[in-house]
Amino acid sequence: MPVPEFSSPPPLVSPNGLQPGQQPVRLRVLHLEDNEGDHALVAAHLMRGGIQADIHRVETESTLIEALADDWDLILSDYNLPGYSGLAALDKVRSLGKLVPFILVSGEIGEDIAVQAMRNGANDYLLKSNLTRLAPAALLAIEANRTRIAKQRADHALTRSRQQLRELAQHLQTSIEQERAAIAREIHDDVGGALTAVKFDLAWMARHAPSPEIAERVAQALESVNHAHEASQRVMHNLRPAILEQGLVAALQWMTDRFGKRTGLEATFRTSHESMQLAPGVPLVAYRFAQEALTNVSKHAQATKVSVDVSQAGGVLSIEVTDNGKGLSGEDLAKARSFGIRGLHERAETVGGWVDISSKPGGTTLILSVPLSGPENGFIDRLLPGLDGDVASIDHDDPDDPTAWGKL
Repeated sequence: MPVPEFSSPPPLVSPNGLQPGQQPVRLRVLHLEDNEGDHALVAAHLMRGGIQADIHRVETESTLIEALADDWDLILSDYNLPGYSGLAALDKVRSLGKLVPFILVSGEIGEDIAVQAMRNGANDYLLKSNLTRLAPAALLAIEANRTRIAKQRADHALTRSRQQLRELAQHLQTSIEQERAAIAREIHDDVGGALTAVKFDLAWMARHAPSPEIAERVAQALESVNHAHEASQRVMHNLRPAILEQGLVAALQWMTDRFGKRTGLEATFRTSHESMQLAPGVPLVAYRFAQEALTNVSKHAQATKVSVDVSQAGGVLSIEVTDNGKGLSGEDLAKARSFGIRGLHERAETVGGWVDISSKPGGTTLILSVPLSGPENGFIDRLLPGLDGDVASIDHDDPDDPTAWGKL
């Protein structure tokens, strides 16, 4: 709800009235009072306290609602009104979103009613038999109200700033995935096609080589092309993993096995489901999370064992990566340039998830949790139409590498 506008309050005056040379404070006051004499007494005490009030008196609920269409600096209300009460008036003012300072001024009010009024949002309560502090109480209420409104505005601005930052992170993540997909397509179409043509030419040259020396050089060139082919497969897989077309569980199992073979660590994969029905966008975020977590293990953890656990329970997908390494210190997590962990949090938020970190000497655990019914699920793929179709067009003929382009 937008924070209502509020005019700058006047400076506080002395409880004893105006100081020499001080100008009266001008206020627009709405007074709920059914007794004309009490109304005049309130106006006199305000004037005596240094407040030049443009005061308007109403008696009934209907006239109160009409008056609330205008802006007021202060609302004073009797407790006992014809068919109405000061607490009911306070509830009506607050229900309309009006943050105008509200003071109960009554001839008789019990302690329980006074406490209830303060809990409901009243700024103060006074007895008609003792109105000497009416003016300072009014100015103090206005000052406190200004502070409260300033805090609400600051909170609103902070919330809006955080939302904008979250949207920016989502936009950046989307842009990254778009660029990755575009580069993967270029590698598949242009680089893959060029390497295929070179392999055909080299194969022809090997068959028609006039001498063994030339045939040997052609074989060496063909081997170099094969290395380039394998490197291109790795690059394309890192850019946009086609293995995800076979499902998140299969992709994470393949990633874990490949990580163990490449690093020599004892890598274990466990899952509660062989297959999962996930919203678009969630598999890619989960895959990137596990990929980043395993990369951190290989670079920093100094571990000998790592495990990846996938579970789905209570409508929440959980990916847990645990190692037996040296752990992370508080200083490591607080580093200004600790973008790896920060990136995990930002990526998780794109699908309404979050990341938990538990670390101590002897191991670190990273857990990604994603509610599968959240409105954010599928954010990336919703903004990347056609990505899955592009990746699906890649051939998967090599049984040992699901990201292969096919036989060149």
